[in-house]
Amino acid sequence: MPATIISGKEISARIRERIKGEIEELVRMKGENPDFALPGLAVILVGDDPGSSIYVRNKRKICEEVGIRSFGYILEKDTSEADLMGLIDQLNEDKNVHGILCQLPLPPHLDEFSVISAISPEKDVDGFHPINKGLLSMGKNCLIPCTPLGCVEMLKLSGIGIAGKHCVIIGRSNIVGKPLAALMLNENATVTITHSKTRDLQEICRQADILVAAIGKQGFVTGEYVKDGAVVIDVGINRDTENKVRGDVLFEEVSEIAGAITPVPGGVGLMTTTILMQNTLQAYRNIMSKEAVL
Repeated sequence: MPATIISGKEISARIRERIKGEIEELVRMKGENPDFALPGLAVILVGDDPGSSIYVRNKRKICEEVGIRSFGYILEKDTSEADLMGLIDQLNEDKNVHGILCQLPLPPHLDEFSVISAISPEKDVDGFHPINKGLLSMGKNCLIPCTPLGCVEMLKLSGIGIAGKHCVIIGRSNIVGKPLAALMLNENATVTITHSKTRDLQEICRQADILVAAIGKQGFVTGEYVKDGAVVIDVGINRDTENKVRGDVLFEEVSEIAGAITPVPGGVGLMTTTILMQNTLQAYRNIMSKEAVL
């Protein structure tokens, strides 16, 4: 029996509608108060990478859809680290900006860790700041990386339980694999992270109740990696020879074995940008609550 399709399109649409409704309520609350700011997201793009430019345009479009104010900053690819840090400092202090995202990857002359660390943890809607990553590992409230949180939201909103399940993650990146492992542990799953040096990879993957592929290798996960009825989350976004988007999972084969599966496109990718909007709204509420106390 073919697997149930976990539709990122449908789930992200539901989340966006909720966010839009919450922001519309904020607009009604704002009334005539000129000091009442609405959620604002600043996106910084350094250079002219075509893929990054498309992502930035998509983020601006979704901001408009849900009612979040969008601020875009496009910098030359040879922008100095000092100039980039200066812009981040300004945005950290800007009362109209509640979320800051610096589009990755950065040009080679810029230190990614230093740039990420310069963003205020309160406005770090990517969830990459060391403080937010530390809080996540401790199971504390924080801003969580968008793709891992999107994976968990897809499971929850599809009625798929996580607690007590064995989750195997293929990939140990700082953006997906590691934070997803922490998030799954916080949801009471038993977690195994695998990677390029893992022995008996297929055997370990076949033990998974929830298998997550996040390695950036088109069609790497075949039916031999999946046990009957497992839930398969495909985080991969790859371009084939015809420039079509493909996942890390061989969908046609695996969908005949898995119990549920995310498609590519139409799966996790859509959720990532939607969770960015959710994180921006959360950052806004956190900042406004703190200011109200002060």
